Amino acid sequence: MATRSPLRRTAPSNADAPPVAARAEPLLGAALVAMTIFVTLKDWAPSSGAGLWAAWSVPPVVALLAWRLRGRRLGFVVVALAVTAALWAQGGDWTARVLAGLGSAAFIGGFFVALATLRSAAETSPAIRACGRYLAGQPPGRRYLALTLGGQAFSVLLNYGSIALLGSLSVASSARESDPEIRFHRTRRMLLAIQRGFVSVLPWSPLSFSVAITGALLPAAPYKATVLPALVTGLIVAGTGWAMDQIFKPKLTHTPLRHTPEGGPGAVLPLLLLLALLGVPVWLLHVVFEVRVVGAVLLVVPLLALGWLVLQEGARGAVGRAGRYAARELPRYRPELTLLMMAGYIGTTGAGLLAPHVAEFAPLIEALPGPLILGLLVWFIPVTGQLGMNPILSVTLLFPLLPAPEAMGVSPVALFVAITAGWALSGITSPFTATTLLTGNFAGKSALHIGLKWNGAYALVTGTLLTLWAVGFGLRS
Repeated sequence: MATRSPLRRTAPSNADAPPVAARAEPLLGAALVAMTIFVTLKDWAPSSGAGLWAAWSVPPVVALLAWRLRGRRLGFVVVALAVTAALWAQGGDWTARVLAGLGSAAFIGGFFVALATLRSAAETSPAIRACGRYLAGQPPGRRYLALTLGGQAFSVLLNYGSIALLGSLSVASSARESDPEIRFHRTRRMLLAIQRGFVSVLPWSPLSFSVAITGALLPAAPYKATVLPALVTGLIVAGTGWAMDQIFKPKLTHTPLRHTPEGGPGAVLPLLLLLALLGVPVWLLHVVFEVRVVGAVLLVVPLLALGWLVLQEGARGAVGRAGRYAARELPRYRPELTLLMMAGYIGTTGAGLLAPHVAEFAPLIEALPGPLILGLLVWFIPVTGQLGMNPILSVTLLFPLLPAPEAMGVSPVALFVAITAGWALSGITSPFTATTLLTGNFAGKSALHIGLKWNGAYALVTGTLLTLWAVGFGLRS
């Protein structure tokens, strides 16, 4: 008897289908796909001139994105134009800085589009949803750990979609509890486990923006050299959360009811299979061909997503889904794409505006001990996050102003560890990041409440440990 793949979609339903844009925008979809292809070719065929094509594809893409934007997101485009005008007025080789900014925006946009293909395929998979329900239904003794580990695995595949999926399933699971006190504490602990599990993958996952962008800024720190220390960073982030959850368990006035989780341990096998199908090819391409890990991701992820769609829909259905993805699903990411791409552009080009004004401080920075700079970097991103700066903007703006790692007396890998540690800390505390906004939405609390009240003590403890880790690694390396 033929067996059915655990990744195949067997019973499609409206509940499983991802939301789509109200209208098709094939021109925008085609422009985004073309930009992603150019970005991918830049790594795999660097002599083809694809990098220049990727950079020049950004203006039409942004024009199409901005066409239906309003409010604050459109303001990022206006700021980008103002920075460009200021560079032109400053004179000098301003076109080189603009091209660098366009290249940064193209890479960020292409990376986002590639990752979204996997999220699109996963959102319609009953096996993935069943795995999420099994994790959310675990008993209290192992629920936090299960959601943290599960959140890490889901985050690799779904990015921010992991919080949306596991968050909705966790809230639904908690809703079965009639006691409001128990329901509140259960919901809070489950959502924090998911959020902290997500941010714990940011320092090491090759599919995270923190690794992709920091790695692009530090070509002397290849992924194979950063992955092990970055895993230690992730262990600190996740382990501290679990330890504090166990130490500071709420004291309940009533004994909660126990529910048997849906499914069994076999529910996590499809997720593990997907991680293997993703991780092994990416690592082999990175090591064997010595291509950047993000280049491997840009190639492997869309191919894996397409294969997954063939399992779910068949070949003809997969082609139709791919068309709907480009024309309908990609346009619904208009606000996120605009924010991320413009953050990369503004940070890269804005550094050129700031450089002449901070040049006099360069000797002072170089005079600081390298480990001290590493410790300060851990806190720079979360502090600027409280001021409304996206981590992409903070890092791309700050990095060109820093002396070379050698001039600071630290290794490029140590600098990578410090920046990605700060990125993770910002993801747990900034009221302007998607992680706190999504968690607050499920909890019925403001993002500021989630970032500072729910995570305040945790951030101080974790930030202290991460600072010690970054400084200690810098001294060792």
